[in-house]
Amino acid sequence: MLELNNGGDFREDMAIVIVGHVDHGKSTIVGRLLADTGSLPQGKLELVKEICRRNSKPFEYAFLLDALKDEQSQGITINAARCFFKTPKRNYILIDAPGHVEFLKNMVTGAARAEAALLVIDAQEGVKENSRRHAYLLSMLGVEQVAVLINKMDLVQYDQQVFENVREEYHDFLNQIGIRPAAFLPVSGREGDNIAYPSERMSWYQGPTVLGVLDAFQAGKPPVEKPFRMPVQGVYKFTSGGDSRRIIAGTVETGRLQVGDEVVFYPSGKRGTVRSIEAFGGVATGNEGFLGEPVTSVEAGYATGFTLNEQIYVTRGEIASISGQTRPQVASRLRVKIFWLGKNPMVYGKRYMLKLGTARVGAKLVEIIKVLDAVSLNINRGEEIQRHNAAECILQLERGIAFDLAQEMPFTGRFVLVDNYDIAGGGIIQEAAEDELAAARAEVWSRNYNWQTSIIPREDRIREYNQEPILILITGGKDVGKKPIAKILERRFFDRGKFVYFLGIVNLLYGVDADIKRPGYNHREEHLRRLGEAAYLMLEAGMILIVTARELTQSDLDLIKTIVSPSRVEAIWVGPEISTDIAVDFHLERFSSHEAGAEMIEDYLLKKGVLQGFN
Repeated sequence: MLELNNGGDFREDMAIVIVGHVDHGKSTIVGRLLADTGSLPQGKLELVKEICRRNSKPFEYAFLLDALKDEQSQGITINAARCFFKTPKRNYILIDAPGHVEFLKNMVTGAARAEAALLVIDAQEGVKENSRRHAYLLSMLGVEQVAVLINKMDLVQYDQQVFENVREEYHDFLNQIGIRPAAFLPVSGREGDNIAYPSERMSWYQGPTVLGVLDAFQAGKPPVEKPFRMPVQGVYKFTSGGDSRRIIAGTVETGRLQVGDEVVFYPSGKRGTVRSIEAFGGVATGNEGFLGEPVTSVEAGYATGFTLNEQIYVTRGEIASISGQTRPQVASRLRVKIFWLGKNPMVYGKRYMLKLGTARVGAKLVEIIKVLDAVSLNINRGEEIQRHNAAECILQLERGIAFDLAQEMPFTGRFVLVDNYDIAGGGIIQEAAEDELAAARAEVWSRNYNWQTSIIPREDRIREYNQEPILILITGGKDVGKKPIAKILERRFFDRGKFVYFLGIVNLLYGVDADIKRPGYNHREEHLRRLGEAAYLMLEAGMILIVTARELTQSDLDLIKTIVSPSRVEAIWVGPEISTDIAVDFHLERFSSHEAGAEMIEDYLLKKGVLQGFN
């Protein structure tokens, strides 16, 4: 980011994270940087010194940062504190990240925003567990510019050999995890040695000061110059005063958007041309009811919204991009690097929630490629991922999501994992893993991208029909009553005045599937693909569709959901035992009659709230 200074020149900003083991002196170094660069509010230094004098407490530069009461009482940094200072070259945002092992989560948050890092090690204590963990986390998050500050040299009488011993040990470790430090610096935060000014007490060191290292770091490409990315936060429609705008809202993470741009949404592939850019306060607006002068573009860092010339249906969690620019990837199976922070180990088969941008999707660990103990660097495959360990693994998602590779677009390549409402891990996406649904997703994307939209918006059909379109997929074994129940359910909905249709799979087999229904050929996947496309057409028309099919598997359901959209499918199993691996939404295990079975399904759908417009 650039800032215009008083002389009319642009100054760049750079975010730096400072990390290290607890009590190794990070906050002291930051306080000294603020003091020595004249970045403190006037009188702040004198005030803190006076408070220390009154309380008979030795003054520490760390006191300039530790403003939270619980931090002062415990003497440790809990939250990632941000402070600002300047050098003649640029403006700095310095993030003082927690060092204590219990606050690694906050350290990751701070490091994820940084372009470079300072790693602090106590010269007396040497390399500690968190010194290694923090370095590995920086490596995993893609922070490539790193300098190591060997602090508290005053406590070892500025001994060069002590410095060399720590430098050699840590250099070997960093080399193993792919970090090439820009420099190792012997410093004393308390005494100010080699912070802003060269130390006269360490004449044996001829390298740069901390400020010199910071100014030597290279600022990355500004987010505004990268391809456009905006995770969709929500879609809002205003109805008062005849206002019919549908505003697609979110925060622009990278790039720039202009009126007239063609926007493509991922993973759906739907597209439209930007008609207007909307925001409060005149940032990007031009419509009555909003303030400020109209503008025609918005860029990275702004929360905004925009309308399209076309009426298309997009949902929270999609990523907006611009046609012709580098496009996001889409997959449901990901090769990732993660760092696990959960109280319980990460295990196979358990469902976790993956959050990337505004997308939320269930995820399971299906393969551990390797587990790395971030302290010892011992590598094994293992059956689980223990707390504070890192791993390369394969995650299987419940549906495809849009993303970028972390090394190319960090904002849309990083994710967190949630276990029972707690953030239990974080990681980066290395690549899309081999995925059986990749071909189907590509076909769906092409269909949506080339789709001819109706002039009747989806919302108008919902309002007119007083119902949400949905696919009710009824499966189960042979002769369990699927079809009778489905037909009775259709009649019950019809009698309520709903637009509903029952479609037996045999109707497709002897109709649109007639060309592939040949003896000796197994075209199950193509049958299901065509079923999904037929269902998609009927849902687009606003219908409630009821389909029966025998003993569907989880892969069958995944294929149908890929084509239709998971949020618009309800899977129901009829019969005492579920004989496949399918994960259904409702199991109709026992019922006294077909009529009773249909009533039980209807009652379930009403209670779940998927039958909107029913009364």
